[in-house]
Amino acid sequence: MGVTSPLGAAVSAEGIRFAVWSQTAKRLWLCLFEGENETKRLELQPEGDGIHALFIPGLAAGARYGFRADGDYAPERGLWFDPDKLLVDPYAVEIDRPYAYDARLAARRGAGGDTAPLMPKAVVVDLPAPVPATAPLFQSGGLIYEVPVRAFSIRHPGVPEKDRGTIRALAAPAVIEHLRKLGVSAVELMPVTARIDERHLPPLGLTNGWGYNPVTFMALDPRLAPGGLADLRETVAMLHRAGIGVILDLVFNHTGESDTLGPTLSLRGLDAGAYYRREADGSLVNDTGTGNTLACEHPVVRELVLDSLRHFVRHAGVDGFRFDLAPVLGRVNGDFDPHAPLLDAMRGDPLLGDRILIAEPWDIGSGGYQLGNFGPPFLEWNDKYRDDIRRFWRGDGGMVGALATRLAGSSDIFSASMQGTRSVNFIAAHDGMALADVAAYARKHNEANGEQNRDGHDENFSWNNGVEGGTDDPAVKEERRRDGRALLATLFASRGAIMLTAGDEFGRTQHGNNNAYAQDNVITWLDWEKRDCALEAYAFALAALRRAVPALGTTGFLTGMPLRLEAVPDVAWLTETGRVLEEVDWHDPGRHRLVMMLDAGNGMRLAVVVNGDRRACLFTLPVRDGYSWVPALEPSFQRNDLSRPVPGRTVMFMIERQTEGQGKTR
Repeated sequence: MGVTSPLGAAVSAEGIRFAVWSQTAKRLWLCLFEGENETKRLELQPEGDGIHALFIPGLAAGARYGFRADGDYAPERGLWFDPDKLLVDPYAVEIDRPYAYDARLAARRGAGGDTAPLMPKAVVVDLPAPVPATAPLFQSGGLIYEVPVRAFSIRHPGVPEKDRGTIRALAAPAVIEHLRKLGVSAVELMPVTARIDERHLPPLGLTNGWGYNPVTFMALDPRLAPGGLADLRETVAMLHRAGIGVILDLVFNHTGESDTLGPTLSLRGLDAGAYYRREADGSLVNDTGTGNTLACEHPVVRELVLDSLRHFVRHAGVDGFRFDLAPVLGRVNGDFDPHAPLLDAMRGDPLLGDRILIAEPWDIGSGGYQLGNFGPPFLEWNDKYRDDIRRFWRGDGGMVGALATRLAGSSDIFSASMQGTRSVNFIAAHDGMALADVAAYARKHNEANGEQNRDGHDENFSWNNGVEGGTDDPAVKEERRRDGRALLATLFASRGAIMLTAGDEFGRTQHGNNNAYAQDNVITWLDWEKRDCALEAYAFALAALRRAVPALGTTGFLTGMPLRLEAVPDVAWLTETGRVLEEVDWHDPGRHRLVMMLDAGNGMRLAVVVNGDRRACLFTLPVRDGYSWVPALEPSFQRNDLSRPVPGRTVMFMIERQTEGQGKTR
């Protein structure tokens, strides 16, 4: 079973055709609105295969509408039909206002009254001509910049006030200049489609600021895109002109209709039994922790997801997508399959097959941890990278081998693809502690979330340098400064794609909150006026180095062998004395020092000198005739040479240069 007839509102010169899918509804109506008044309620006609449609001659773009459905009401069997509930079209590409939670939206049939006054209305849009197809600007190995759209720009002084907190802010010249200095290959926008607050947040005076609670998959949230699709389309075009790609973080694992006590807004009221996965007893599967799980193996759900992706490529020109809790998209009969119909359809789709596809490779269902198992072309968020890098810099013993593995692209996880690493390396993301907080808080501080600090991960592999949270102690502040630079340097020295959450390049803090989804306030809003400009300048320098030395950003696995005739080995792993690490060194629990020496091209080598100990140490690098070691970063960011001990908690970059007057030696 599949859908071959277009769903949603299709505009033509003669009028508009409305179509919606439901296999189990007994009757379906189209409701037209002028202002808040429902002016017409017209019954849709069944066309077969679950499609119900109606053509309205003379109606034009701009019309506002919703659906109603009737049938059996038995939530325990996945049936929520209630004609009092106005339903938003799953294929809506624009809504007239944001969703707002109201308990009446979740009332049982006959108990809550007509919900039309509480609901956004879909707006009929005559979509613009498709954006000309181009190859994605992002290349594997580049820098992904994760952006919470509202929090990113709501306090940015260089953004016009009317655009602050919106998608359009990313097109501001001051923002683009910052992105270019940072070497951003693609911005990854956290969810920008229409969402609703979880029902427990309004009584707490809180709002979901992350957006991972969608209702409609194609309609942008009016708070982030007041101008609708045009805002995204124009911003993508501006970023493309600057050489920066755009990735959308999309949620196809659940919706904001939540559990059996949640609101009826769209899919639930149309055909919950088809759109959501259910257990054998009829109860909702909860592989997401949100109360429901989309049935991505169902042909109609699969087409809804694919059509949503095509919509953003065709009409906004986006470069790719990141999928939240991506194993849900690959579950068939409850089990994950890397070649599930939906995943294979993405790979083979003419419009989607060359897009950037990034999986968050875990959900909370059985067998939900699937890191390394998605296969090409999917890149994958690598939480083992995050944890191992944090543990190394925290000072855990026996981590030098793990550090090398993660720096080199995590071949232990991704070597099966035979195409190099597919790792998206990150030390901090929206979900978890901010990078600066990793070295300032030994435990989470989520009290502001109203859940008595029970929410969020308990193990963060973080440390506080002797004082929990804010301090005026100059010694502690200096230790944290070193740690922040070391963490950034490690990330930029890592093979494969790297991801930086906006603001981590200049020391943003969430004051230890590691689950700040409900903090649409100063806890998450970036403070551009008080940013750490010295740390920011260091990040810019790291970005310039990564661009200048291709070996840092490529994705092939390191072998220890020369890549070309007469070339130096692609990597050598050395101790602080300059000798090659031996087996006993790799397993030494007290070892916190390492040198990664890479082929930097043109016969030269780059040395990444890592002193993870708190004690300074003299490092010696092997010297070849005709070459000398010089700093790879300008002197303001590191000492001029290795003649003195390298301070503790430091990463230094040294590069070979031919000695003046000397020819190349062999």
